Amino acid sequence: MHLMAERGVPLEERQKALLGGLSDWDAARIFLEVVRCGSFRSAAERLSLSINAVRRKIDDFERQIGATLFTRDVHGTRLTDEGAMVVSAVERMEAATFDVLRASDTLAGTSGEVRVAVTEGLGTFWLAPRLVEFQQSYPNILVDLHCAMRSADVSRHEADVAIHLSRPSALDIKLVRLGRMHLMFWAAERYIQKHGAPRTAHELIKHRLVLQFADQIAAKETFESFFPGVAERDLLVMKTNVSSANYWAVANGAGIGVFPSYAIALGGKLIPLEVALNRPLDIWLSYHPGSGRIPRVRHMIDWLIEAFNPARFPWFKDEFVHPREFKEVYMGEPLTQLFGGFSTEER
Repeated sequence: MHLMAERGVPLEERQKALLGGLSDWDAARIFLEVVRCGSFRSAAERLSLSINAVRRKIDDFERQIGATLFTRDVHGTRLTDEGAMVVSAVERMEAATFDVLRASDTLAGTSGEVRVAVTEGLGTFWLAPRLVEFQQSYPNILVDLHCAMRSADVSRHEADVAIHLSRPSALDIKLVRLGRMHLMFWAAERYIQKHGAPRTAHELIKHRLVLQFADQIAAKETFESFFPGVAERDLLVMKTNVSSANYWAVANGAGIGVFPSYAIALGGKLIPLEVALNRPLDIWLSYHPGSGRIPRVRHMIDWLIEAFNPARFPWFKDEFVHPREFKEVYMGEPLTQLFGGFSTEER
């Protein structure tokens, strides 16, 4: 393969020669995932496969191509020159495949499926209870709501529309800033009756916390920034990676938790604490330009923009609005009806 490059064969011809024997597109997809993740282990976790399954697919792919695509050592995987050529060729084929899918979706009109990826907490407590509005307007559209802590990449067709709590870095996507989430410390009435309500960060250290963590490294950094010099074991009574488990533990009095300011409307008798957190998170919506031209996806995009409209829902404004002010500034349906009747009393 190196001889072809030395003879001045154009890059496109070298790529065609490498891909001439390609017959397994699943292997090509896994190859791209290994490249993007940087290791077999990370790719296996992202694809929900075993490491051995990923390695077998890469070995098969290399046999099909007739070239070594990775070098492997104690430091991880590195692309060979042939591997780099295959990456750009397969990425173009992947993009062309996505264009075909989007074109066929456009012809389907306002019926079919729309895949919405959202962070787990927003999906569970904000969007899911409100999707009945969308379904009533578009009964022929099936909504596939995927709630997970990992952001979906709409440029790779992982979702039609995605909602993030940090700005995506991809260049070939459309972005809409929906609003801002304001986080606060909360506790249940029964916890406060038994342990009291802390009013300062110093007082908070004397209490017990229930926190949601998605990534252990990021979680450690976040905890240390909140509580410098304090060990997790001295403060945490529970940690979980699921927002619903986190919410119900706090609502039932297990400890103090961190939730968005709209948590007061969830019906679990949570009380906002006066301990300042000052950790606003911008909420972003992303979609591929081609997907935005599909009627059913366009309807979903427009509905999502309205579902986070700060003019309707003051808790998504850039400036912080305290929950005690919601009744004065919120003009919509009663807060207790916003979330489909969540209540600890029903459990």
